[in-house]
Amino acid sequence: MEFSESAVKNSLVFAINGERFEVSDIHPSTTLLEFLRLRTPFKGAKLGCGEGGCGACVVLLSKYNPVLDEVDDFTVSSCLTLLCSVNGCSITTTEGLGNSKKGFHPIHERFSGFHASQCGFCTPGMCMSLFSALVNAEKTLRPEPPMGFSKLKVSEAERAIAGNLCRCTGYRPIADACKSFAADVDMEDLGFNSFWRQGDGKEVKIRSLPLYNHNDTICTFPEFLKNENRSTLLLDSRRYSWHNPVSLEELQSLMGFVEGENGTQVKVVVGNTGTGYYKEIESYRKYIDLRSIPELSMIRRDDKGINIGAAVTISKAIEALREYSKGDFHSGGMVYKKIADHMEKIASGFIRNSASIGGNLVMAQRKNFPSDLATVLLAVGSTVNIMNGPKSEELTLEEFLRRSELDSKIILLSVEVPAWDQITGISSGTEKKLLFETYRAAPRPLGNALPYLNAALMAEIFHCKSSKEITIGSCRFAFGAFGTKHPIRAAKVEEFLTGKLLSVRVLYEAIQLVRGMVVPDDGTSSPAYRVSLAVSFLFKFFSHLVEANPESVDGYSTLRVKDSETKRISSQLDHCKIPTLLSPAKQVVELNRQYHPVGEPIAKSGAALQASGEAVYVDDIPSPTNCQHGAFIYSTKPFARVKGIKFKPKSLPDGVSSLISFKDIPGENIGSQTIFGTEPLFADDFTQCAGQYIAFVVADTQKHADMAANLAVVDYDVGNLEPPILSVEEAVRRSSFFEVPSYVSPKKVGDFSKGMAEADHKILSAEINIGSQYYFYMETQTALAIPDEDNCIVVYSSIQGPEYAHVTISRCLGIPEHNVRVITRRVGGGFGGKAIRAMPVATACALAAYKLRCPVRIYMNRKTDMIIAGGRHPMKITYSVGFKSDGKITALHLDILINAGITADISPLMPNNMLGALKKYDWGALSFDIKVCKTNHSTKSAMRATGEVQATFISEAVIEHVASTLSMEVDSVRSKNLHTYNSLNSFYECAGEPVDYTLPSIWDKLAISSRFKQRTEMIQQFNMCNKWKKRGISRVPIVHEVFLRPTPGKVSILSDGSVAVEVGGIELGQGLWTKVKQMVAFALSSIRCDRMDDFLKKVRVIQSDTLSLIQGGFTAGSTTSESSCEAVRLCCNVLVERLTPIKETLQEQMGSVEWGTLILQAQGQAINLSASSYYVPDFSSTRYLNYGAAVSEVEVNLLTGETAILQSDIIYDCGQSLNPAVDLGQIEGAFVQGIGFFMSEEYTTNSEGLVVAEGTWTYKIPTIDTIPKQFNVEVLNSGHHRNHILSSKASGEPPLLLAVSVHCATRAAIREARQQLLSWTGQCKSDSTFQLEIPATMPVVKNLCGLENVETYLHTLLS
Repeated sequence: MEFSESAVKNSLVFAINGERFEVSDIHPSTTLLEFLRLRTPFKGAKLGCGEGGCGACVVLLSKYNPVLDEVDDFTVSSCLTLLCSVNGCSITTTEGLGNSKKGFHPIHERFSGFHASQCGFCTPGMCMSLFSALVNAEKTLRPEPPMGFSKLKVSEAERAIAGNLCRCTGYRPIADACKSFAADVDMEDLGFNSFWRQGDGKEVKIRSLPLYNHNDTICTFPEFLKNENRSTLLLDSRRYSWHNPVSLEELQSLMGFVEGENGTQVKVVVGNTGTGYYKEIESYRKYIDLRSIPELSMIRRDDKGINIGAAVTISKAIEALREYSKGDFHSGGMVYKKIADHMEKIASGFIRNSASIGGNLVMAQRKNFPSDLATVLLAVGSTVNIMNGPKSEELTLEEFLRRSELDSKIILLSVEVPAWDQITGISSGTEKKLLFETYRAAPRPLGNALPYLNAALMAEIFHCKSSKEITIGSCRFAFGAFGTKHPIRAAKVEEFLTGKLLSVRVLYEAIQLVRGMVVPDDGTSSPAYRVSLAVSFLFKFFSHLVEANPESVDGYSTLRVKDSETKRISSQLDHCKIPTLLSPAKQVVELNRQYHPVGEPIAKSGAALQASGEAVYVDDIPSPTNCQHGAFIYSTKPFARVKGIKFKPKSLPDGVSSLISFKDIPGENIGSQTIFGTEPLFADDFTQCAGQYIAFVVADTQKHADMAANLAVVDYDVGNLEPPILSVEEAVRRSSFFEVPSYVSPKKVGDFSKGMAEADHKILSAEINIGSQYYFYMETQTALAIPDEDNCIVVYSSIQGPEYAHVTISRCLGIPEHNVRVITRRVGGGFGGKAIRAMPVATACALAAYKLRCPVRIYMNRKTDMIIAGGRHPMKITYSVGFKSDGKITALHLDILINAGITADISPLMPNNMLGALKKYDWGALSFDIKVCKTNHSTKSAMRATGEVQATFISEAVIEHVASTLSMEVDSVRSKNLHTYNSLNSFYECAGEPVDYTLPSIWDKLAISSRFKQRTEMIQQFNMCNKWKKRGISRVPIVHEVFLRPTPGKVSILSDGSVAVEVGGIELGQGLWTKVKQMVAFALSSIRCDRMDDFLKKVRVIQSDTLSLIQGGFTAGSTTSESSCEAVRLCCNVLVERLTPIKETLQEQMGSVEWGTLILQAQGQAINLSASSYYVPDFSSTRYLNYGAAVSEVEVNLLTGETAILQSDIIYDCGQSLNPAVDLGQIEGAFVQGIGFFMSEEYTTNSEGLVVAEGTWTYKIPTIDTIPKQFNVEVLNSGHHRNHILSSKASGEPPLLLAVSVHCATRAAIREARQQLLSWTGQCKSDSTFQLEIPATMPVVKNLCGLENVETYLHTLLS
């Protein structure tokens, strides 16, 4: 095939942040994110998942349309966008908005001031999602906004970040930062921030915000790019090429040319978003970009309908459908609008902006992708046009999907969506209407989640005005994504209903037919649930229109149109205001200025740097010369002999240089260590669990290393080996346990036998099972190791305990500890997963660098990270409880089997941790037998509220069980069993003074502030009036015991008076550096020099360096911030003591003394201006108790099992908070992470213990659309606490336990649903005793509400 010289240009030209880039030496598989991070200084965009599922890599892409002389600006997921596809485009990253030198953008400043950035790893992507929304709002014809605001609407501001994940903040402050730009925002609705104070008026608030001038726009497309010519052949070499055909003829020629090259791998590409789901292990040789072909990129409309080119993006299709639907009452406008509405629930905006209509449908056809588009377009009778060589062919979508898998040479050209008449006419007193609805049930309402089932239902109905009866005309019902190859038409149901008079019996019989047609394939998860969804959607389709006729005859009740529904039908085309996701919320904070600036709600240190992309994480550190990259090869078997490792030879990428295993270790085979033992770095001759590291492959790039690891074939042998232990029951049978040392063993309370003897009622041997949870830190495991002189090594690690990695590396390499240096500046989220589990990552990099004598780094891909992480401890609990008739519990015994995995890690601490939270109620007597089971699962490790969150659930499960047995209100049982101060003292050794026990007052205060009693009554009324939605409310308390560890600190005053601070604690996003800065400013200000008002700006906390500050320990357990603060306060006290004599002398001489003058004088007198300390808490302050309570209200959809959290109210005792803004963020973030554990996060494994939840497609953390719609938090200032650091208390972990309130409220709603179900069957007995699993996902909830509740209801009407 030949090209003219003018058409060939072997380079890409594009702009990044206004800077011109021309690139020729690039492989077509290179993504935009790879290029940004490896070949530019712009590291703001982060790799969070590599699937387009998290938003960390979002950037703004701008394209110029020379015909219209317009620039199209939209977000894209740079981890999926191929670099070649941005030729001629402009990219804006968060660095392009502003920075610390030129000035931050108002977005950066508002994210900081609204406390919307914690670990900061997700923040640049969030900022770009918001920026795109602002840019596109300015293009609208909306009225000029008020000064300081944009044309953005509140609902758009919230939805701008709907696809972005955050694991730290809980989203509420992020939403507030976004909404602060909206013209229609009510300033009173914006939450706690550092811009204004409580009581300030609206005008003061507006002036306080960092100024945003919507006319002062950033140029997203530089002029020089408008003159760049796009070429047909972009890249060409003997090994690979990228083609941009501009016509169908050119495409046909290309495809024919490719066909002539035997064995050439070809990728036809538009947005490349499919690779987020179907991972590509190998690269292609030829890439053909379809977007320049006019026929494939056009949207045309005629009398037949709308023709959408296959390369049109989903977002552009949505825009067109919405535009064509406006005011189009007689030509299917309603159908177009509802298709567009459904399409907005597909993926996230930054994916829809790239993903093409054709690509989605081709994936559905070729790979059985569970497509929403295919189902919806099937229902409306769409057709497709395909090109096969020189021929084109028109098929119905149904024919297209049913065909055998399309040949790679066949190209989908376009999709035709036919026009449908909304109203056909009225004659003889009969009105004919077209009804159309689409449905999807998915873990998240706003997309970014595959559906369990989707449906699109269309029917003509004939409404007799005199009798109000309904006759069904022709129907088109499509169901998809339920575990079958393609969406299906429910032909038998359509045929059955056509011509029928709608009645209960007809609907009941149609539903039976649906059950017979929607049959998931074997191996599909939750098959019965998916079938029940099909039934629910068909029922909902008709139930929205009709109500039962009380004058039914012989059970054949006809159904009549509701008057209100008649109005609804006629207004289906109304383009109503989009509702907001969140309601206004209250944050109540009482400030304490006794220790100024400690106690001030200042913004988190470095938040603006995080927003602007300037904050440096480990993977942002530029690669040194000759740097290699590593990837782990892990076991897929639980217990097997490793005979060898081979690679698929033809597929192995260039650049693979080494394979390192246990045989290459010069010292000990050690990858991590705790006080309870060590874990090997690599499996030796035997692998002990699925997910265990076997080897470390090293290559020239991270992509090549990952590809090599994926292509590794491990030769296993299980001959003559005992079967692995894959359950706690098997561990008990084989006596496989970890020892729990006596010094961490919890003690029993009271006499269990006596308590049971006093009981009026007993529950014996009830069982609970609790699953695991994955950390989902946004930054995966990462490290960089650099060999140094004299047999030394420097390791940069994202770790919560650099000291332990330091020792581990020393032992593994067989070198002295002074030869090792581990540096940690900040961690992109940890939650315990960057404590022990980060050690082998740092150690493997160090080993490879030590052996190869070159730098080696790793940034672990999300799949591997999820497989090796271990996560939270699963467990099985059996309990027996005795209680009085009034609900007072007299005795509780627990048998707990904890699945610790293959090595001890911190698991022996679990019994003690659990008992600390279990004892929150006065059980009378509490006994237990807790076994820490050693199994052939991956090692379980510390995770935020380690053991305590499971224990809290156990406590509430027992309380709920007792209440249901007695038919009592569960809240009264909780209240009955709250501790008195005396009982608290008998359960805890660290109860403190009576004044410290604030839980009873919190409990009562929350009941009033949340209007608990009134809302309970309102919920009862709601449940009586609603058949298919039930609400529940729950109030729960927590008591959480924390432990302070010894912590080092170092404060150094430099010659200009600025202060450098080192602490043992690591900044994980929890605001540790911020609190430390405040403490240093407070402690040094006691010298009382002049002009120290803005002293905070003089203080900098620097990165952790294990050779500079030793004995750093772990940053864990919620107390490292306060321990670090006390450590630096001790240092400051020493410095103040040294400086005071000099200050007094100067004061006598000068009258007033400025800080800078004092320091210069001290230097001149050779005063040591650096002080170190090692804070060791005394016995009375080592442990203390934290208190809080929460009320949550939920609404459960009985048709789908979806649970919406309507409101959560929290009161949490922070003592005298060191920084209320930071603590508020910790409370909200922990609570939302707890919601994930209790409601949505399924960390599942296969039968051999290998994790199968491998990424964002299958693992669902909370998003902005799944958090409480109203989220009220009060940070209680409980006054002076004598044994606490400046009277402060911890906030990082305890609030996570309060999320059990959401689970309990869900249980209450389900109880109502089950009671209703019983009433439909004529049974009056109570059915309140049931177990609600963790997590309470949609299938779990629906199963308990009744998988056949629709049929039961209809059967009741018939009978």
